[in-house]
Amino acid sequence: MQCDSGDSARQASRSNAFAALRRRIVTAAILIPLVLGTLFFLPTAGVAVVFGAFIALGAWEWSYLAGWSAFQPRVYYTIATSVCMAAAYWLLSLSWVKDQMAGGALLLLGGWCAAFYWLLDYQRRGIGIPKSRPLLCAAGWFVVVPGWAALIGLHGRADGGVFLVVALMLVIWSADIGAFFAGKRWGKHRLADKVSPGKTWEGLWGGLAASGAVGWLCSGWIPLRFADRVGFMTLCLATVIFSVLGDLFESLVKRQAGVKDSGSLLPGHGGILDRIDSLMAAAPVFALGTAVGLPL
Repeated sequence: MQCDSGDSARQASRSNAFAALRRRIVTAAILIPLVLGTLFFLPTAGVAVVFGAFIALGAWEWSYLAGWSAFQPRVYYTIATSVCMAAAYWLLSLSWVKDQMAGGALLLLGGWCAAFYWLLDYQRRGIGIPKSRPLLCAAGWFVVVPGWAALIGLHGRADGGVFLVVALMLVIWSADIGAFFAGKRWGKHRLADKVSPGKTWEGLWGGLAASGAVGWLCSGWIPLRFADRVGFMTLCLATVIFSVLGDLFESLVKRQAGVKDSGSLLPGHGGILDRIDSLMAAAPVFALGTAVGLPL
């Protein structure tokens, strides 16, 4: 009887895993054509609106993670995020803002250094981010608004901006896939077990290997100003490192909020933030790197 019970439990577990995988595939099959259609057939302003709508939904999710459960403050936070995106879109049109890109990059790097410190703090002492709603709300803007602006800035480039965005997404997605399979096959050493127990160092190396290979392939159809493809691959690897940091940071925020997923809008995937956290962290790095390595 115990064997039968154990077999039934394993069968139920496999059935649930298959059902979850099926939901993930169906959701991806809907989202991928939508994203590609938006990128290739809409002008940059249209892309800004469509992507901005996704970010606004992500802001709604983040407001709950920041400690707001009532409807009204969550609406206010979503509106404020939309205003921040509108301001960022206007700033992108100003030439002097582009001249200050290095300063903005340093500011952003400082913010991610703080995020890295909180991750280490939680991993070592279980403390992490101070439980402050204003701080968490500002952290949400810090994650999503620069990421959104970077995607829009990339798309608006005259030298194949659409392909740059597609290359970025391919690099991030390939890293996720490589990390998943490498972690399943060889994963033994936890990357940050208190923050995200499922991530391993082996998965990280697998993700970096996959993203490097995809970066090499993408460099064949991107107008590079690097000395060779190695420069673009290096950028892709740096981009993936920040994508992992963004993923871990959102995991930390969710863990401190006591939730598994940021939402349930995307069946099989969780919430909007669960799908875009890596991309939002990686996009500014990729945009800055291509601004240096590609002709403006």
